[in-house]
Amino acid sequence: MSNKDYYETLGVSRSASEDEIKKAYRKLAMKYHPDRNQGDKTAEEKFKDIQKAYEVLSDPQKKAAYDQYGHAAFESGMGGAGAGGFGGFGGFGGAGGFDFGDIFSQMFGGAGARQQNYQGADLQYSVEITLEEAARGLKKQITIPTYKECDSCHGSGARAGTKASTCSHCGGSGTIHVRQAIFQIQQTCPVCHGTGKEIKDPCPSCKGEGRVKTSKTVEINIPAGIDDGQRIRLTGEGEPGTHGAPAGDLYILVSVRRHNIFQRDPEQPTDLHCELPISFTTASLGGEIEVPTLDGKVKLTIPAGTQTGKKMRVKGKGIKSVRSSLVGDLYCHIVVETPINLTDRQKELLREFDDIAKGLDHSQTPREKGFWDKVKDLFD
Repeated sequence: MSNKDYYETLGVSRSASEDEIKKAYRKLAMKYHPDRNQGDKTAEEKFKDIQKAYEVLSDPQKKAAYDQYGHAAFESGMGGAGAGGFGGFGGFGGAGGFDFGDIFSQMFGGAGARQQNYQGADLQYSVEITLEEAARGLKKQITIPTYKECDSCHGSGARAGTKASTCSHCGGSGTIHVRQAIFQIQQTCPVCHGTGKEIKDPCPSCKGEGRVKTSKTVEINIPAGIDDGQRIRLTGEGEPGTHGAPAGDLYILVSVRRHNIFQRDPEQPTDLHCELPISFTTASLGGEIEVPTLDGKVKLTIPAGTQTGKKMRVKGKGIKSVRSSLVGDLYCHIVVETPINLTDRQKELLREFDDIAKGLDHSQTPREKGFWDKVKDLFD
């Protein structure tokens, strides 16, 4: 996270009112929110900077400290809450210093700060599919690890027959105030972890957490046209929160298996490319051959005199766009194949052809003529 001036980050003056700061934050947070910029790391970092700036400037005490001492006011004590990415079944969540989710929730509605601190983590699950499946789309069931409400304590975390009491450390507020140098910092209570409740006799089944590990089956709809590395978000299908807090989201990371024949165009994902070997005879005389597509074989006319490297288009035989009904094309890259392991008769015929070819007009071998003309110019 950068140390850019917080006022510059929000685009407001140092004399901006509380409403002006709030309005600027609301606008920028909506613009750079990760849900609107999936896969954009620059937007993700920008969003974190915006959150941090607002967390300080929206708090009169922190704002006063920042106005007087700048970033140095928070080098010990405030710290930045990391809201980094996930790997495997990792979570985005976690609380330290301050909570991005808490601030955004207060601005745009949703659960309060206490619930946000314990909202279930976002999970990621990787799914590998074939190119054919990516082109057509499919429904797939996956089993993921998760949590469920403890049957013994019904989510309270307290042993059956008992109940949680008001936290004696924070008085039920869920937060405590810690003095550091000239500042007084508000932090999550280390005893109740922000819940405001203290469980003195925890449930033996869930050890006071109110939930136990299990697994669940989720059906995912992978849309036609999805590309390698894209993600699908399933809201509320992530890790459940503790003590009744909302669940996180489940992100499906799609990996498309390498195909033996076709390659997807990285610049135009709806187009496919393949190498198409043809014989010397077909290249010279032309003809009609069958070429593979994801939907079966189609006939392609090869013009006489076709050279290696020629690109031929088969319209509408690519992949559908994931965002529209547009279907791309298939491009066949011609490779004129030199035969190997020739029989004596084949060699004899080729030598005969070569004898005849020595008398060919240069119009029949334009590339050869062009090459030797360049060589002549090089040495003249």
